[in-house]
Amino acid sequence: MKNFPIDDFQTIVDDVLIRHRSILDILTKLQESTAKINRAVAKSATYCGCIRIHGERQEIPMDVSYSQLKSYMKDHVDGEFCDICKEKIEHELSTNFFYLTALCNVFDINIEEMLAKYNEQLKTLGKYGLL
Repeated sequence: MKNFPIDDFQTIVDDVLIRHRSILDILTKLQESTAKINRAVAKSATYCGCIRIHGERQEIPMDVSYSQLKSYMKDHVDGEFCDICKEKIEHELSTNFFYLTALCNVFDINIEEMLAKYNEQLKTLGKYGLL
């Protein structure tokens, strides 16, 4: 589904969000959806076992420059989500994006414009913009 119109999604979110329209509802639902993402990832490792998480210290040589650092960093995940876990994660991420979009709507922030600005910042500053 390439070139999904984010503006259309933002409009639909504004139309369908009725019950949890308060900023307090949106903030707490966003936090709840983030917790559900964390839980789904954890269950993929602990219940399903389709992925393994190895939380260990990153081993980085002392003489590595910041621009070389990426090649030494690990994501601590082995394996891939099974179809069921992937579907669950996608659902939870979608819900999270829904409430993030609702938050943008409350503050009259256009997501597409916001992401375009951030994209320009990333292109300009690259990895150094994230320090």
